[in-house]
Amino acid sequence: MRKILIIGGGYAGFYTAWRLEKYLRPDEAQVTMVDPVPYMTYQPFLPEVLAGSIEARHSVIVHRRHLRKTRLITAKVTYLNHATKTATLNFPDGHQSQETYDVVVVTSGAVTRSFPVPGITDRAIGVKNIEEAVFIRDTLLRNIDTAAALPPGPAREKLLTVVIVGGGYAGIETLGELRALATATLSDYPELSLPETHFHLIQATNRILPEVSERTSQWVLRQFAARRAQIHLNSQLTSAADGLISLSTGETLEAGLLIWTAGVIANPAITRNTDLPIDERGRVKARSDLRVGTPDAPVRDAWVAGDIAAIPDLSGGGVGGFTVPNAQHAIRQAKLLARNIRDTLRGGEAREYFHHNLGAVATLGLGTGVFQSGPVVIKGYPAWVIHRGYHVLAIPTWERKWRVLWGWWNNFWLGRDTAGLRGLETPRATFKEATFYSQPTLSPETTGIAPPIPSGHQPA
Repeated sequence: MRKILIIGGGYAGFYTAWRLEKYLRPDEAQVTMVDPVPYMTYQPFLPEVLAGSIEARHSVIVHRRHLRKTRLITAKVTYLNHATKTATLNFPDGHQSQETYDVVVVTSGAVTRSFPVPGITDRAIGVKNIEEAVFIRDTLLRNIDTAAALPPGPAREKLLTVVIVGGGYAGIETLGELRALATATLSDYPELSLPETHFHLIQATNRILPEVSERTSQWVLRQFAARRAQIHLNSQLTSAADGLISLSTGETLEAGLLIWTAGVIANPAITRNTDLPIDERGRVKARSDLRVGTPDAPVRDAWVAGDIAAIPDLSGGGVGGFTVPNAQHAIRQAKLLARNIRDTLRGGEAREYFHHNLGAVATLGLGTGVFQSGPVVIKGYPAWVIHRGYHVLAIPTWERKWRVLWGWWNNFWLGRDTAGLRGLETPRATFKEATFYSQPTLSPETTGIAPPIPSGHQPA
């Protein structure tokens, strides 16, 4: 049998494997998928995870539950050598091995793009995976709870300040959902008032949401202004050193939470460690039929899809002539890719990828959204309904659709869940403290050493 290796288990990788299980006969090929985590994150739901509208686990699709015929390996690919058709795998326990293949499918996606700004490595966090979303949510709720015990002043104001960098869809949706979460949470804190919370979004250009019209963008700005969220246009983050947020305009802020959503780049862990052709922007070169290579020089037995690839946009609507990195394209490319692999294995021809952009939809918080498709613009509650409807249809598997719908139904009757968990990064801290006190000869009075303090009890 032919050995097909899929590198990456995100949108493109999961859908490719899922479709190949349906398309290929059991004796036709062995499909193996490699990914560092055993699940796919449905990233459009991350803003709702931030706000507590969706349970974090319900926005991920477990590979092994839905890929019954695919051989699954939880590991990182550290080098892809297509000349020898081998991939070097690095496993969680540290050991390495070589995986051979006949056909490779590169679907490793993209990672958060960052810039050499002082302090962001230590202070900022992205919104690209489920773990980041949970951390952001719990940090905001913890900061609000801590601030309630402080007197009015700089320390309290810092805890109640959130700064988001990037005015694309990820940044705008994050701003809207976190603003809504903070507003709902403050109803349980009579010690705090809404004017004490400060939400800032930093955008380097003169407008937000470049995917929609200027008029629609201005409407979104007015919506956030009415909700006490400040958007800084034509501004850049110049430093976050020592927790002080400095902007190119000369403004400075102190924030308890700094979130970075300033775009993505093709996964450099793969593009910098392979002999496949890479373009000047660090993406795998691709043809319109999703083969790796150029129109005149395809790379035999190598396919690519999703955010890691520079795939020509035959509809003419792409940026720079290529499809934009989003779930809409990744899912459709994966479905076609699986068909092309099946057809070429059986001696047929590969089809070209062609898809017109269906439009853009974003949530601005519970009950408010914006949708635009060509000249058609829908705002407010109807757009929010469209957002939820589209994405509950788009998330793969009926099992996950029902879990998401059930969570929304519960929230409709019970209200938003504002519970935040502490100490998830150091879950053993409380146990360590308990073991310290369990040793009477090692008490603070005899040793002069203070017992460890669980991270959840430390001031922010």
